[in-house]
Amino acid sequence: MALYGSDSFSPREIAERVSEVGVAKARLPLVQLAMLGMLAGAFIALGSLFFVVVASDASLGFAATRVLGGAVFSLGLFLVVVAGAELFTGNNLIAMAWADRKVTTGEVLRNWAIVGVTNFVGALGVAVLVFLSGHTQMNGGEVGETYLEILKLKTGLPIGRAFFSGVLCNVLVCMAVWMTLAGRSVTDKFFAVLLPISAFVAAGFEHSVANMYFLPLGMMLQAAAGQPVELGGLARNLVPVIAGNLVGGSVLVALVYHVIYGRRAEPDGLARPAEQR
Repeated sequence: MALYGSDSFSPREIAERVSEVGVAKARLPLVQLAMLGMLAGAFIALGSLFFVVVASDASLGFAATRVLGGAVFSLGLFLVVVAGAELFTGNNLIAMAWADRKVTTGEVLRNWAIVGVTNFVGALGVAVLVFLSGHTQMNGGEVGETYLEILKLKTGLPIGRAFFSGVLCNVLVCMAVWMTLAGRSVTDKFFAVLLPISAFVAAGFEHSVANMYFLPLGMMLQAAAGQPVELGGLARNLVPVIAGNLVGGSVLVALVYHVIYGRRAEPDGLARPAEQR
């Protein structure tokens, strides 16, 4: 039942929906899962491209650049949740279905592995298209310079900072996905996505799938300019950021809500495990 006076789902109903959706995601056929994963990588890349257009405008102040950039970046997750796609960071919520014992560890890891790899393929494909399109020459070349600056900053992050930045990022991403399941309309989903995603971008937190677009495109620009390309920087950023995203989404969101809503109160005030329901 929805909250009194509201057409949204209640927090407990959201938890049940997240668990049910997690089961469906964990059992998607391989081809469908892979194609939806590529779409999600491409969608996040498009949001990232939108962010860079804003970030390349030096006339904006710091706060305006970060907040407006975050708002336009939310295009990526909005496309994922409305158009339909499988995003690694959002799929960390499958941990709730696992904690409810509705899916196996193998099914969860299969989803995360396939989606993570295909997200990279989709993001890389958009990066190649953007490089070939000449988009980076916009604003007198400032768009391309912004990509190079982003590359330098992200590959230079210490491992600890990259990890914890990834944790905080995916807390906000998964809360955005969580709240989209409270709504019943496209408008509901838009507003559920907008503020959490704007917040993580404005704060400069690290999103692994966005980085699968930013870093390869920056390296292509380096190579085109005759600058040395250090491919090791890709792994130095993505490994700790992916680990941080996993902890933020699966532990600090999915498992926390499992503890809160994963057991139902009995009439005598006791609770029973989810697998006995």
